[in-house]
Amino acid sequence: MKTEKLLNAIGKIDDNLIYGAVNDAKTKKKNIWIKWSAAAAFLAFVIFSVTQFIPKSNFTEELPKLPMLSISETSNEAMGFEGYMAYEISELVNANPWNENMEISTLPVYQNPLSYDENFIEHGADFTIMKTYLLEVANRLGMDTVNLPISDNTPSAEEQAAVLEKTNGDIPDGYFNPTAVIAEKNGIEIEVDASLTAKITFDPAVTLPDGYVFSYDSSYDDIASVAEYLKETYKDLLGMDNPQINIYGGDYDIDLQQSYKIEFYNAANNLTDLILNYNFNRTAFYCDENGDLYMARIFQPDLSKKVADYPIISAKEAKELLLNGNYITTVPYEMPGENYIAKRELVYRTSKHEKYYMPYYRFYVELPDMKKDNGIKLYGVYYVPAVNKAYITDMPIWDGSFNS
Repeated sequence: MKTEKLLNAIGKIDDNLIYGAVNDAKTKKKNIWIKWSAAAAFLAFVIFSVTQFIPKSNFTEELPKLPMLSISETSNEAMGFEGYMAYEISELVNANPWNENMEISTLPVYQNPLSYDENFIEHGADFTIMKTYLLEVANRLGMDTVNLPISDNTPSAEEQAAVLEKTNGDIPDGYFNPTAVIAEKNGIEIEVDASLTAKITFDPAVTLPDGYVFSYDSSYDDIASVAEYLKETYKDLLGMDNPQINIYGGDYDIDLQQSYKIEFYNAANNLTDLILNYNFNRTAFYCDENGDLYMARIFQPDLSKKVADYPIISAKEAKELLLNGNYITTVPYEMPGENYIAKRELVYRTSKHEKYYMPYYRFYVELPDMKKDNGIKLYGVYYVPAVNKAYITDMPIWDGSFNS
């Protein structure tokens, strides 16, 4: 390659230098200087190019210094284990906006303002916030909030006396503390608990117009139609700019009846907010045995105590941790192996007993020993922390017992 072409190839070098390098033979010292300048420029270009194409994972990347996190170990043995029956994993559906192609490097972690002692007595409830939230929900329902009486769920004197007599007075401190605020008017009762879940009960239940089939075993299409109706009819209650329908379920019960449930969450302009809305800011509707709407729940946990934005691992890395036994689950069986992993998604665990609201990879795993003769399979759920393990003080390891 001639000098002029070489210089043009490696960057926008001054035309005077190019001219001098090719044509100026009068000053040998100048030519030597220019040639060495060109060589140095070319070397710099090569180094720059190489560093651009070497995978960044080959470099040591220092993680930011952030507070350490711990995993909640609250047991749910009495409630059974989290499992879903279906013939194929494709039958289990939801509208989770996350997918493995999303480029998300960090997600926020929040500290739960509520805590629980060894007797599961709740601490940290803010009754001012709870009452304000109740009034907001009442306003969405068109209720007169000025003259709306609000009470709490403190047991009556008679109820307390009955408990004390039955237990011989052996109850923990705080056992009778209120845990929710309540308001009722014109057949609508609103109850807001300490985790800021508003339960709305309609008495009598609301009958939907003819043509809508809202029941426990309604088909997906019937539930989708009901969801569209609820989205329009209760748009004020939803209080969302752009509500998204989340029809989830598709699993079977012991009578082989398949069921779906209806929730809504708000759309968002960025992926992080969309994921947060899907997991935290939700509204669900429920039918009774007659196919009428009898209850709604609005989930709005207190996320005011943000810890930080934490680096998260990929779904591939999470699978490696799963295979290593670094998971939490209520399934009483060891994860049976890679070949039985059927589905994975990214979610937040939002139980009010969580110490931290943090993201996890949720794996649906077929339990081969539980497959029925009729072909129906049982999928157990295993959770792997999505936060980089460098920030977790007690990375879980399967020990053969329930943990959740």
